[in-house]
Amino acid sequence: MEKEFVWQTEQFDDIKILRYRVPAFESLSPRERIFIYYLSRAALAGRDILWDQNNRYNLKVREALERIIRDYPGDRNSDEFRQFIVYAKKVFFANGVHHHYSMDKFRPAFSKAYFRDLLSAVGASELYAETERMVFDAEYMAKRVVLDEGTDLIRASANNYYVGVSQEEVERFYGDAGEVQVSRGLNSTLVKENGRIFERVWKVGGLYGEALSEVVAWLEKAMDYACNARQQEVIRLLVDFYRTGDLEVFDAYSIAWLQDTDSSIDFINGFIEVYGDALAYKASWESVVEIVDREAGERTRKLADNALWFERHAPVDERFKRSEVKGVTARVMQVAMLGGDCHPATPIGINLPNAEWIRERYGSKSVTLDNITYAYEQAASVSGVLEEFAGSEEEKRLVREYGALGSRVHTDLHECLGHGSGRMLPGVTAEALRSYYSVIEEARADLFALYYIMDPKLVELGVIPSEEVARAEYCSYIRNGLMVQLTRLKPDEKLEEAHMRNRQAIASWVFEQGREDGVIERVVRDGKTFFVIHDFKALRGLFGQLLAEVQRIKSEGDYEGARRFIETYGVKVDARLHQEVLERYEALGVAPYAGFINPEYTPVMKDGKIVDVEISYPADFLTQMLEYGEKNRRPESQGY
Repeated sequence: MEKEFVWQTEQFDDIKILRYRVPAFESLSPRERIFIYYLSRAALAGRDILWDQNNRYNLKVREALERIIRDYPGDRNSDEFRQFIVYAKKVFFANGVHHHYSMDKFRPAFSKAYFRDLLSAVGASELYAETERMVFDAEYMAKRVVLDEGTDLIRASANNYYVGVSQEEVERFYGDAGEVQVSRGLNSTLVKENGRIFERVWKVGGLYGEALSEVVAWLEKAMDYACNARQQEVIRLLVDFYRTGDLEVFDAYSIAWLQDTDSSIDFINGFIEVYGDALAYKASWESVVEIVDREAGERTRKLADNALWFERHAPVDERFKRSEVKGVTARVMQVAMLGGDCHPATPIGINLPNAEWIRERYGSKSVTLDNITYAYEQAASVSGVLEEFAGSEEEKRLVREYGALGSRVHTDLHECLGHGSGRMLPGVTAEALRSYYSVIEEARADLFALYYIMDPKLVELGVIPSEEVARAEYCSYIRNGLMVQLTRLKPDEKLEEAHMRNRQAIASWVFEQGREDGVIERVVRDGKTFFVIHDFKALRGLFGQLLAEVQRIKSEGDYEGARRFIETYGVKVDARLHQEVLERYEALGVAPYAGFINPEYTPVMKDGKIVDVEISYPADFLTQMLEYGEKNRRPESQGY
């Protein structure tokens, strides 16, 4: 009898470590498993790129932490060494010294003198002396991404996308492009030297060249095992992009990737998301390897097939609707490997490409990561959060019966149709919304999902069995947006991360707009606050009204409208409610953040040739982090 699978392996600070299973891997052919193996190695080979992108000291700090953990001969059971290990785990989890969500720099609970003793004990005092200020000076490079209006966002942010330039210089360098039909700035560091501003491009032979050479080597091995000729062409284009750094090639790759809808194994690999840049020009490196779950994919196929119906019936101005919807594809996947900015913390759904002109002209491809969602659900089923924060027994019933399906359908709608809907007016580009683009785009996709999850069309299509699924999702969304997500903040902090801002902005706006009509009621019982929805249909109407306004903001490039909406509803926190939520959540003993240990793939060799691959599920987070560091150790001369 199979031993029961352990979903959560440990918890430290505000983080819990989970594992995910890949049931589909066992049913693959040996050829397909070898393909997974090579794609997985490519997914891990670019890890150091992300660390350096997040901050220029990160790799040095990581090397120091790894060396101490590996070689320290002293007492490993002392309180200070335990505190050191917790700090190291937090840094490994965040791919650097700043929190992966709040962007604030971690503060070690051990002393500077103790850190010096640790370095001395492993013979590395001089080698890593420069890391001391980064680790212990709380004010130095305090925040990875700064979004405060009225400050120079580039100079204030501690990421490593820009060297010696100001926000004004960056905006001038990339501005005035009109209707851009090629991606810009995604794969370069913008540098000012001797009064000249130029890009150092991330490519083979350029910046991050050694890591990208290794990524390319694994992709070339994978190419021989691709599912079909079209997918081979996708990989070839990606390899060409990494070799040339030419973003026109990247766009060609993106278009070819979204048009590959037949492959049973798919992957994402590249400089993709721009959340780590306050101005949303520079993209972090990430990779995900996935296996198609054809049975679960029937749900998303129905949505994609009816994309034009949803576009035509959206409650937005006709000027902002697409007259035709091209190439909208939605697939349910089982993740086989996570890498770069998707590991250890990972999304549960992805919609790409991000380039607006590609979406409008060619379409987009959405993937829902079903086994990741399932792992989250297994870990959450015993957390007690629902019982503590749900406002009524009816809400608890709805969420227990339909919450998991509601969350999945919301993700499908958000990724497949939300991000793929609407259009910008001629001449308007994402740059118009500046630092608010990411949060407005996430709000738009969320509102699309919230509005349509209660539409009778979903029952008609067989996507959901009844309206109760929507009711469950509405309860979960409002509860999370107004209360539960606040557990991710420390007292007196404001909301910074785009998804958190988006959720609170939506929930706060509909609560305020519907207050007089009693759509949502704030109830206090025995000193505990709850938000109870009384009129679900009216709430859907409010979601529709806000969707119309947020779509207008994006389509017109209304920066002031975006600023007013987000700053009014999505940034400030009710301090008294926040403190109450923290106390209630702390009593549950649950960590608000979660990330994953990856599976391990071991080649089966015969006569010196790989003939198959076996999967196993490691259970020790720190061991995997150290192994990844050892496998990707490179000389400093690579020019990071």
